[in-house]
Amino acid sequence: MTAEATLPSTSASPTARQVWTRTRGIALAFLLLLAGAVVLAVLRSDARHGALDPRSADPYGSRAVAELLSGRGVVTRVVTTLAEARAATAPDATLLIATPDLLTAPQQRELHAATATSGGRTVLVAPGRWSVETLAPGVIADPATSHGSALSPHCALPAARSAGTAETGGVRYTTVHPDADECYPSDGLPTLLRIPATSGDGDTVILGAPDILHNDRLDEQGNASLALQLLGSRPHLVWYLPSLSDPSATDPDDEKSFFELIPSGWLWGTLQLFVAAALAALWRARRLGPLVPEKLPVAIRASETVEGRARLYRKANARDRAATALRSTTRTRLAPLVGVPVTRAHTLEALVPALSAHLNGDGQLLHALLFGPPPGDDTALIALADQLDALEREVRRP
Repeated sequence: MTAEATLPSTSASPTARQVWTRTRGIALAFLLLLAGAVVLAVLRSDARHGALDPRSADPYGSRAVAELLSGRGVVTRVVTTLAEARAATAPDATLLIATPDLLTAPQQRELHAATATSGGRTVLVAPGRWSVETLAPGVIADPATSHGSALSPHCALPAARSAGTAETGGVRYTTVHPDADECYPSDGLPTLLRIPATSGDGDTVILGAPDILHNDRLDEQGNASLALQLLGSRPHLVWYLPSLSDPSATDPDDEKSFFELIPSGWLWGTLQLFVAAALAALWRARRLGPLVPEKLPVAIRASETVEGRARLYRKANARDRAATALRSTTRTRLAPLVGVPVTRAHTLEALVPALSAHLNGDGQLLHALLFGPPPGDDTALIALADQLDALEREVRRP
C-alpha cells in the first residue's frame, strides 16, 4: 500500500485577519456615519413632533391653548380630511387650518368655496404664496419675512389691542381689501390680517407665524390673550391638520414619475456617491500588492512551458517579443563565459567586444545577431534561434 502524497495548499484566499485589515477603515467610516445619523435623529426626534396639534404636549404642540379654550366652553375637534373640514364649517364654528401650504390646489379651491359663505371664522396659520392667494383672494404673501417676532398691534382690531405685543412675526402680507384689519406690522407690512366676509358675519384671520399657538410660547408677551380671542369667538373650534393620507390629496391629473418626486438634493447626492464609489474602486484596483508565489499541484516539464509560451507568441504574431526573449537569454548565458558580469550582459559596449575577442569574429555580425532588429517573418525567427544556438555552442567549445 502506498501512502497518498499530501499536496500543499494552493488557495490564495485571504485570511480573516487580512480581510479585517483591508476593510477596517471603510467599516470604521461607515460606523461613524451611522452613529452621526443616529445622534441627529435623536436630537431632532422631538423637535417638531406633534407640531400645532391640540392633542400634543410637546413644545411645538398646541395642547395648552386647547385646554384654555376648553375652560372657556369652547369645544375643540381635530379633523384630518378635507371632507371633515368642509362638513364642519358653520356660523358657530371656527375652522383653523394648521398648515395651509400642504393642501393641493384643488383642495384649496374646495375649502375656500366651503368657508366663503359659511358665516364662521377661518384661521390660516402662516400661509405662504402657494396657498394664501387661493384661500384668501386679494391677499399676497411677501417673500421677505419680518424682522423680529414680538410686534406691537398698531391697529383697531379689539383682540389685538387687548392682547398688546405678541409674537406674530413671520410671513408678511399685502391686501387689496379696504376694510381689512392690518395688525402687527413689520417694516410697513402686517403679519396679522382679519378680512371680513362679503356677506354675513364670517371672516378670515391670517397669522404670519404659529408661535402664539405653541405650548412653549403661549406664556410669552400677549400670545395667550391673542390666541384665545382669535380662536374662542365661537363655541366650536375645528382644528384641521392636513394629512397626506387624505384621499382628496391625490390629484389624478397631476401624476408624476418617480424621478420627478425625488428632490434635486437627493439626485445630486446619489451622483456624488457614484463618483465616490468609482474613485474608491479605482484606488483599490491600483493596489496590486506584492506577487504571491504559489506551488503547483503537479510538476510541469520545462519543455511544455516553453511550447505553451511559444504558441502564445505565435498566436499573437509577437515575433519581436519572442526574438527579444531568445536574445536576452542567450546574452545572459554568454556573458559569464567571456568574463562579462551578468549585470552588464545586456550592455552592447561590454558584451560584443568581449565576444569578438573570444571568437576572433566580426563585431558587426555579433551586434546584429544579439542586438539587431526583430525578424520579419517566422522563417527569419527560426533562423535567428538556430544562429543563437550555434553562437553559444561555439563560445562553449574548448
